[in-house]
Amino acid sequence: MAATAPAGGAYLEAAGLRTFYIKKGSGPAVFLVHGASPGASAWVNWHPTIDGLAARGFTVWAVDQPGFGYTDNPDDYSIDFRVAHMQAFIAQTGVERYSLIGNSMGGYIVARLALADPERVHRLVVVASATLAPPGGAQTQEKHLEHVRELREYEPSLENMRKLTMGTLYNKALVTDELVRERHEMSIGKNREAERRRAAAPPVRPIHEELPSLRMPTLLVWGANDRGGTLEKALLLFQKIPGAELHVFDHCAHWPQWDHAARFNILVRDFLTSDDAADAR
Repeated sequence: MAATAPAGGAYLEAAGLRTFYIKKGSGPAVFLVHGASPGASAWVNWHPTIDGLAARGFTVWAVDQPGFGYTDNPDDYSIDFRVAHMQAFIAQTGVERYSLIGNSMGGYIVARLALADPERVHRLVVVASATLAPPGGAQTQEKHLEHVRELREYEPSLENMRKLTMGTLYNKALVTDELVRERHEMSIGKNREAERRRAAAPPVRPIHEELPSLRMPTLLVWGANDRGGTLEKALLLFQKIPGAELHVFDHCAHWPQWDHAARFNILVRDFLTSDDAADAR
């Protein structure tokens, strides 16, 4: 891939793949897991969060999943392998206790990680994950499926990536030439091939009926103007997780961590560091 990896990035081997990650800051560990839309990567999805949380006293690990960003393409394109890869990556870091933040499909992945290893997960933050949430009513489901179709019909070009990103963010001023270029570069080459292979992989297994067993404090963050995940999905997900908190941003689409970056970072910092009664669950 012609694109240059972001400064501060490094590689380690996880589940047999050369895996790219960005690590910044010092303090309690937080792992950031990006979504699955065209051009998704650790840097593209999370760089306002990486710097924001690192500056607020956390060790932030942002990881490119298999077939995304600068991480190798796998032989197995299933979501199960992406969960196993993230488990292997965390094991390679040697971190014993950590918090997880996942956006979109990344929210599904971090929920799977938390269900599998509840003793080591301190806090869980799920950001705009329609995939994790129950289906909802007919209109909600149709809106979600329409969004999925839009993503699958994407053909790489700067013009198409600008259009796609205009739908991802509510604040159109954030859709800069730099962001469009970075996201486009992450949607071509080996990552375009991986996207095609993922489309033929087995469908995601619903786990919303398992979510009531989550016991770590959980924060759900949603955008009121998310084109792919209505507020009905946010409320249904909220009702599935005992003691969860739900924060909804108005004038916000699918990436609250971008649309409301400063407020998002403060909200997450306060949630990750609070010592309230929820910890006794």
